Amino acid sequence: MLADNHGNAIHLYERDCSIQRRNQKLIEIAPSPQLDEAQRQYLGGLAVLATKAVGYTNAGTVEFLQDADGRFYFMEMNTRVQVEHTITETITSVDIVEEQIRVAAGLPLRYQQHQIKHQCYAIQFRVNAEDPKTFMPSPGIINLYHSPGGPGIRIDSHIYSGYKVPPFYDSMIGKLIAHGADRDAAFARMRNALTEIVIEGIKTNVPLHQEIFQHAAFQAGGTDIHYLE
Repeated sequence: MLADNHGNAIHLYERDCSIQRRNQKLIEIAPSPQLDEAQRQYLGGLAVLATKAVGYTNAGTVEFLQDADGRFYFMEMNTRVQVEHTITETITSVDIVEEQIRVAAGLPLRYQQHQIKHQCYAIQFRVNAEDPKTFMPSPGIINLYHSPGGPGIRIDSHIYSGYKVPPFYDSMIGKLIAHGADRDAAFARMRNALTEIVIEGIKTNVPLHQEIFQHAAFQAGGTDIHYLE
């Protein structure tokens, strides 16, 4: 969501964040493979109504749970930029942080709802410093780091060869994002990126992502929050 101080509010479409570990998101996809266009417009409209009803301004994310019958239930609103805002920016070409700054300065939104289109397909994997089997944290020195690249690949990270991962904070050390004109193109690019990324000296969940990527259920879409379990 984006909302300004002039009564304007728009949605930037949805993200599917069903693949989680202990309610912590691991993989995010936009747009969701589980929604048809009618559901997409319905859900976006609900989020806009809720945002306006409470007089909210700034960027935010309205979260819903969807049951097996396709019904939606409001869960919470995150009143901040979320980790997975990257894929929303990718599919809409809207710089969310820039819009936040403009709203804080008292300026109106530069977009109307009809201008917002989902132009491509994007997926994000969270790269965590943890054992891919036990999920135990794995702080320490990164002996070697090689970042993947190429068309449609974005990686947001602060790490480098020689970086010391501290034991005091969240285990996420990077976000790997791939996008393409459609789902197949985005998945193909992510598959390559997962083979290119190198992080030595500590354990990471990259092997877990590689394993998930091979599962037929994940490839087909339609996974739920119990999938990883």
